[in-house]
Amino acid sequence: MSSGVENANVLAGLAHARYAPESDALESTCSLDALTVLTSLTEARAAIHQVAARAQRLLSIYTPNLEPELYDQSEFLDVVKRLVLARPFAKVRVLIGEPCRASADGHRFLAMARRLSSCIDVRNLPVRSGAPHCAYLIADERAIVYRLRADCWDGIADVDNAPVARLYLHEFDQLWDTCSPPENLRLARPA
Repeated sequence: MSSGVENANVLAGLAHARYAPESDALESTCSLDALTVLTSLTEARAAIHQVAARAQRLLSIYTPNLEPELYDQSEFLDVVKRLVLARPFAKVRVLIGEPCRASADGHRFLAMARRLSSCIDVRNLPVRSGAPHCAYLIADERAIVYRLRADCWDGIADVDNAPVARLYLHEFDQLWDTCSPPENLRLARPA
């Protein structure tokens, strides 16, 4: 019975979601209004950037392979750099399901994580961990971009939904505690 009530609440929230059609100008001009439905890479990229920009102290990213289309973009990298350099206690945590794919591509986010290792932590999900196949980014305990399937761009973004953000942050924290940092990020930086 409670599952039906939860589904009705989710559907009620989606009924009031704003649909923003895809356009090239979306990234720089679109601002998220409460719950936004995402249907394309352009919309997902804009949402990731805007939600990440809201972080004041903690950014948590759950991703299969640190999708370069989202996380290896100059605009996103600038937001992360401003967050961790402007706030002494700010932290970025990343859980990666397939770290070999991310590191093989010369990912700029991973290079930044190596340089700013005291502020950016990256951990690998264990193989066959039973972890979900979704992807999400959480800013503090308030804003979230969530994609049910990591292999497509469809999802939702909400800049002010603390209950949902906390729910996924709790899931993230449980997985975080079971994972270890990848070996290739522990190596000493070249001189």
